[in-house]
Amino acid sequence: MSRKQRIEAVAQGYVDAKTFSGIEWQVASKGEVLSEGAVGFANAEAQTPIPDGAIYRIFSMTKPIVSLLALQLVELGRLRLYDMVAQYDARFAQMTVLTPDGGIVPASRPITVEDLLTHRAGFTYEFIHGCHIAQYYREAGITGDGLCSLDEMMARLCNLPLAFQPGSKWRYSVSIDVLAHVIERATGQDLLDLMQEHIFGPLGMCDTAFGVADTAKDRLMPMYGTGLLDGLPPLAIGPQELEQLDVDHLNPHDRADSFRRGGLGLFSTLRDYSAFAQMLLTGKTPEGDVLISRKMLEMLRVNRVPENQMPLAIGPSVFAGYGWGLVGRVQLDNGRATSLSSVGEFGWAGAATTYFWVDPLEDVSGVIMTQYMGATLPLSDDMRSAVYQALS
Repeated sequence: MSRKQRIEAVAQGYVDAKTFSGIEWQVASKGEVLSEGAVGFANAEAQTPIPDGAIYRIFSMTKPIVSLLALQLVELGRLRLYDMVAQYDARFAQMTVLTPDGGIVPASRPITVEDLLTHRAGFTYEFIHGCHIAQYYREAGITGDGLCSLDEMMARLCNLPLAFQPGSKWRYSVSIDVLAHVIERATGQDLLDLMQEHIFGPLGMCDTAFGVADTAKDRLMPMYGTGLLDGLPPLAIGPQELEQLDVDHLNPHDRADSFRRGGLGLFSTLRDYSAFAQMLLTGKTPEGDVLISRKMLEMLRVNRVPENQMPLAIGPSVFAGYGWGLVGRVQLDNGRATSLSSVGEFGWAGAATTYFWVDPLEDVSGVIMTQYMGATLPLSDDMRSAVYQALS
């Protein structure tokens, strides 16, 4: 069986089982595509084909892009890892912490840009099981209200207590949304304009934005799934059925002129995101232009979470063997890994089961695109394992 056949067989198996409607992937090494393909349908019910240049909601795969932009600004001297959020928005100057026993205490120190990048600021998400302030996020519509501006989101957030003292724990959170706000305040420029100038334009990512143009709406992939970000996903693993979801209330497709977030919100294509993932191997565009320096590339790949704050987990899901760098997870210990990987492999995923990884040791990057919220099946692990099997 050929390399492509091995990878395609995994994806086709999920489609045949009617657990995902359509799946696309691309794997590259040294600027060359090793495998790419698509199986299934855009619309499972109508069995409409996946269009060329299909557009996906990438949700949290927005985070690495915004994080990289912040690091580019650090290199330009417009931002620093030790800068305090309150320098750019005084509303965050007097943060408090809600202790598990119900007490309110002052934050022991200011929140820094590094805290935001590493999810150690004290923020949380509505869907984090066991978090004692998640309910307040749900009540305030922190993530679930796609109609409010980024500044209004910050106004709601700064009035809520933190879940823990800054720097004392790792918790997946809205911290990259706060980072996006800091970026806009630090530069006086629009977030999308900055991404266009520093990332999208140089990499030719012409279909990546905070919305979908009228002329491209026929390429927007339908969303399937069982849960949304503003609710609590099921803990139990059960049947994964193809039910269409409307997610426009939290991630609108028609507000590209005004919707801004750092932790979600971007729409992209397999081709566009693959260009971003490949750049993270070298820091350069295909033409050789430097987007991020060699030294910053080295720094962003290093784990910054102390051993006593690991293993990393989102609710019941534990990321065995992984730490966290400046743009996403990073593999530290293959002796703890639960699927094929390499030490130094890094990347992240999105809530609709989009996924990417970058493996400097193997000189490989890969992107998987589909649209299913609340997935409980190991699509990304199985696809990545097939890639590594094909490399041997």
